[in-house]
Amino acid sequence: MDGINTVGIISKPDAERGNSVVPGLLQWLEQRGITARYDHVTAAYAGRSDGLDREIVPQQCQFVIVLGGDGTLLSAAAAIGDREIPLFAVNLGSLGFLTAITVEEIYPELDRALRGEHRIGHRRMIDCSVVRDGAPFASYLALNDIVVSKTAEAQMIDLETHVDQHFVCSYKSDGLIVATPTGSTAYSLSAGGPIIFPTVPAFSITPICPHTLTNRPVIVPDSAEIHIICRAPDGAAYLNADGKIGEHLKEGDHVVLRRSAHTLNLIRPPRLLYFDVLRQKLNWGKR
Repeated sequence: MDGINTVGIISKPDAERGNSVVPGLLQWLEQRGITARYDHVTAAYAGRSDGLDREIVPQQCQFVIVLGGDGTLLSAAAAIGDREIPLFAVNLGSLGFLTAITVEEIYPELDRALRGEHRIGHRRMIDCSVVRDGAPFASYLALNDIVVSKTAEAQMIDLETHVDQHFVCSYKSDGLIVATPTGSTAYSLSAGGPIIFPTVPAFSITPICPHTLTNRPVIVPDSAEIHIICRAPDGAAYLNADGKIGEHLKEGDHVVLRRSAHTLNLIRPPRLLYFDVLRQKLNWGKR
């Protein structure tokens, strides 16, 4: 990462360690002649009033530092959008699936990144478009998953699902999760979905509390195009991307999912591998 002169910082609100970490980080960057662009939360931790809206923090940045957990990283990913800017993700609490750098490792790992000695994990994203009455209506970009779920007032919903124009089934369930490998350890995992290694080119389709118990998660290649047709009454189903943004669906809406041309680039600590994270997060047995 030669020629680093501007970095962004996006922080988790109300983080216990925010007030102690941010001022030192800003000073460290300033001493190296690096300009920092930061959001309002970061500015508040530093006692400053020059914070920016998250959506414009990544502009002109060579990489973005995320201070928080996996949820904060998802917000940062949304702010970056289709920009190919690496994220330097620091967990202010316990180890995250994505935020694997600890507070104690910030400066050694930043030094490593500035020297170009880091490694980057490339995480594929998913494009979602909603087609209503035969015309494009809305579009979303997600890192983890696209979820179609029933609203609080609804009973089970019917979701007719196709993969590459091949009919799969009509799921009668509380919803359906289409997850990337990155998202396989998020909501999909809680719903009984499989863990997919990050470099495997696949999506998982996981029903949420299906009426038919034999409806099991399915893994499909990420080259496939997934169509979900909403057969629920207007307003009974809700679509969301990464649990952040979305909208109510109408009966007959088509949700079309494809592999995105964009990837999220994560700066990874060299000492920590994927199975190390799984073992720690899921309390798997040690040797």
